[in-house]
Amino acid sequence: MTTVVVAHESYVISDLEQDAFRAIDASVLQTGNLETPSAIEAARKADALMVTIQTVDAALIGSLSNCKIIARVGAGLDAIDIPAAAAQGIWVTSVPDYSIDEVSTHAIALLLNHARRLQKMFASVRAGAWYDAAAIEPAPRLRGQVLGLIGYGRIGSTVAAKARGLGLDVIVVDPFIEIDEAQDGVRQVDLDALLATADFISLHSPLSDSSRHIINAAALEKMKSSAYLINTARGELIDEEALLNAVQSGSIAGAALDVLTVEPPPPDFPLLRDERITITPHAGWYSEASKLDVRVKAIDDVLRVLSGKAPRSPVNRPRGKK
Repeated sequence: MTTVVVAHESYVISDLEQDAFRAIDASVLQTGNLETPSAIEAARKADALMVTIQTVDAALIGSLSNCKIIARVGAGLDAIDIPAAAAQGIWVTSVPDYSIDEVSTHAIALLLNHARRLQKMFASVRAGAWYDAAAIEPAPRLRGQVLGLIGYGRIGSTVAAKARGLGLDVIVVDPFIEIDEAQDGVRQVDLDALLATADFISLHSPLSDSSRHIINAAALEKMKSSAYLINTARGELIDEEALLNAVQSGSIAGAALDVLTVEPPPPDFPLLRDERITITPHAGWYSEASKLDVRVKAIDDVLRVLSGKAPRSPVNRPRGKK
């Protein structure tokens, strides 16, 4: 019988998966991870592998004797060795468009939280001070401030549209996209210009060797002392030690992070201790609609491949057929 392995403990198999794969006479097995001997053995025998954040490296891929597709139930692909999968004749798919609205809105929400000093207002009122000017001032008018976007793909461009609606001027760094400034209403600049100019910087770049720690000590030093950093993309885009040093020294005003290098962070994680750094639990993607959408689209690509068709959202081109 055809077997689909779901390798994520918090991904609860539901009737959605069971009914979809039963229709092609396939069984579903949940391993919870890709680390234990039993989970690895199950993956090696699987016809399809569905993952979220699990590492699928070249060594594991080389042992997947039956696998026709590795479906990423999400967007990021930095944990999967895509060339190794192609060499093994395995499709890799993702769902790049399932949470564009949610993540872009989350980035804007983090920006507004800082711009309007909401965190400080909440704390002030709870402490019994109806209006504590020292806690919330100064708060410059948002309109006319500059938002710098590093990455202008699906999510970055949606953030830009929402930010422009709030009156922000938007500048962009993205070496892979040529922006029509007249049409998009944003201005394309180089990284140094963005770092020096932006009042807010929001990261929307995929993680790669070239983008890892794109925000490092040198980059942070170039930012305004009043600038605020937002990351809803990948934790490793930021050198977290350098970020903490920059905030504590006053080199920048603060940061809001929905993603970290290690998730969840340890209880003694230094960034949790500084009130100028806001951390949310990698939840920017979440809504009931996106939660369903990502599963439906990932399942659809698995069904297509197991039925001998090409997937709708491939990220590689396998050599040969399996």
